[in-house]
Amino acid sequence: MHIVILSRGPSLYSTSRLVEAGKEAGHEITVLDHLKCDIVSEQDNPCIFYNGVKITDVDAIIPRIGASATFYGSAVVRQFEMMKVFTAVKSDALLRSRDKLRSLQILARSGVGMPKTVFTNYSSEAKQIIKTLGGPPLIIKLLEGTQGLGVVLAPTRKAAESIIQAFHSINVRVIVQEFIEEARGEDVRAFVVNGEVVGAMQRKGKEEDFRSNLHRGGTAKLIQLSQQWRQTALVAAEAMGLSIAGVDLLQSKRGPLVLEVNSSPGLQGIENATKKDIAGIIIDFVAQKATQLNNIQLSNTSSANA
Repeated sequence: MHIVILSRGPSLYSTSRLVEAGKEAGHEITVLDHLKCDIVSEQDNPCIFYNGVKITDVDAIIPRIGASATFYGSAVVRQFEMMKVFTAVKSDALLRSRDKLRSLQILARSGVGMPKTVFTNYSSEAKQIIKTLGGPPLIIKLLEGTQGLGVVLAPTRKAAESIIQAFHSINVRVIVQEFIEEARGEDVRAFVVNGEVVGAMQRKGKEEDFRSNLHRGGTAKLIQLSQQWRQTALVAAEAMGLSIAGVDLLQSKRGPLVLEVNSSPGLQGIENATKKDIAGIIIDFVAQKATQLNNIQLSNTSSANA
């Protein structure tokens, strides 16, 4: 089977592990930089060119699309979908996951617990926002932030007002969330593949940092999730339409709260913490689903020609 990994960094841990796992399973693996793909739209003949060469005979793709390349990356994924190639992450799910506000609205509708959140276009509403969330401390996040960047803790009412007004003065959109003090700077990443939690780790921020992102110097360790936490992660991933997802959760007095659902979760932290071959699990899932899709397409073609 020919599997294409859409990634701008062949040497990145996640990409290289997927390549390694794919080859170990006997598949042909190709890494393509999605920003170098040319999309050609023609009646009944959607196709993709890479460095001037038409891409053919692809059975499945695994998108590893960075946040800065979401628009074009999702367009490339959509083109593969139009070419009837199985994708581990659907283009519409990728777009949903990168829109923080839309994601929160979808998660709220799904019934999972989540931090209370406010979004507004008007800085004059800063006082009302703070009141609605129960007062400081508060978390203020850029809608386009990632890996802990663009996340600010406002410890006082005055600080919260100043930060909100400063962002709005330069036309930067933010969401404001309640601060979950009992989480103690820790969160949980549940890694979901095909409707199953295949691994989980507890992440803790470095000293005096409320963010637990590993990219910001945090640490991780293996954790066994209760049924409630596993179910929350699965509901969140399903609501977002993601077959592969990193679901970030916080401990609260109300139970587990979903912070975010990541459509391109990194493999290094979760594999190091769990000692599991998560890349191999992903490859097996992709190969299974691609085979099923190919069989359906062959059956439909045979029926049409009968």
